[in-house]
Amino acid sequence: MKVIITYGTFDLIHTGHINLLRRAKKLGDHLIVGLSTDQFNSLKGKKAYYSFEQRKSVLEAIRYVDEVIPENTWEQKIQDVQKHNVDVFVMGDDWEGKFDFLQDHCEIVYLPRTVGISTTKIKTDLNQANNG
Repeated sequence: MKVIITYGTFDLIHTGHINLLRRAKKLGDHLIVGLSTDQFNSLKGKKAYYSFEQRKSVLEAIRYVDEVIPENTWEQKIQDVQKHNVDVFVMGDDWEGKFDFLQDHCEIVYLPRTVGISTTKIKTDLNQANNG
């Protein structure tokens, strides 16, 4: 069995998320998503609209996702890769090079993002619509 892992906040699920998860799943048999906890988001200076439990529930309902684990720190990735016998680490290409330290433990794949969509763009557009 080929195990894939990716990480993110996955707030306000959109087609870009689905495209990333679909393409990640095609790389193997079992897709694990490391989902940023509310506490970790706070440490990163981010605030998700939905709570960790709500985001986890949505991810678990997506057919490409086989397992969701909490992401509590930046540093846990090596332990996660080892613990779950991960073969391929996948992230969006806007993170290219940032996780190359994992190459001693697994293959790393940076996938192109879906053009024109992001959670940040959705939040900005909604904010402008409400203030305009």
